Amino acid sequence: MESHLLSNERFVSRLRQVGEERYHDKHPYHIAMHEGKLSPVQLRAWIANRFYYQKNIPVKDALILSKLPSREERREWIQRIIDHDGRDGEEGGIEAWVRLGAAAGIPREEMLDERHVLPAVRFAVDAYVNFCRLQPWPIAVASSLTELFAPTLVSKRIGVFLQLYSWILPEGLAYFQARLHQAPRDAEHGLSLVLRECRNREDQEQALSALRFKCDVLWALLDALSLAYPDGDNER
Repeated sequence: MESHLLSNERFVSRLRQVGEERYHDKHPYHIAMHEGKLSPVQLRAWIANRFYYQKNIPVKDALILSKLPSREERREWIQRIIDHDGRDGEEGGIEAWVRLGAAAGIPREEMLDERHVLPAVRFAVDAYVNFCRLQPWPIAVASSLTELFAPTLVSKRIGVFLQLYSWILPEGLAYFQARLHQAPRDAEHGLSLVLRECRNREDQEQALSALRFKCDVLWALLDALSLAYPDGDNER
């Protein structure tokens, strides 16, 4: 491995290359979803299993928050937790995802009791949370930079759901609509921290590895769904 520090431009290019090569939008299950080829059973399975990831986002963000070194950084980072957990009088992303499930025909209690969550999905998400618990905070922040790739994908997903899965009530898409402005803000903040804190090539390579790991986590979720719901007929 070369030892010289990458320029910010080259470093960002390498980070984006990870997404171009490994982001989960390239997984066959995800491609099928965006082509309108998933059955209602398969799409409900994706919603119910992805919920386990969604509900753990503020948990991993709280772990990162606890390690940030300054009040200013904590003040900015805490918005991520509020975005997902919500607060009095303000629906958060977790509640919005439960409503997505309801709009797709998944009863609320079935979302909340996690009866549809596959063991491999639980294992992968828990591994991501533990990664953020154990790694230095700049590396944990780097793992969250899948947000760099999310806005374009989320925008496409809204159109896909409206056009190809019209049986899902449109009011269930509020989560995706909120992420259109939340994800770019979070990506900009996270990237600024990573660029500032990665002061040598080793730090940069660790950040790249963290982002690859996060892509692997998201890919593993779809691998599990592909195995459990290969043809849409497996009612779990």
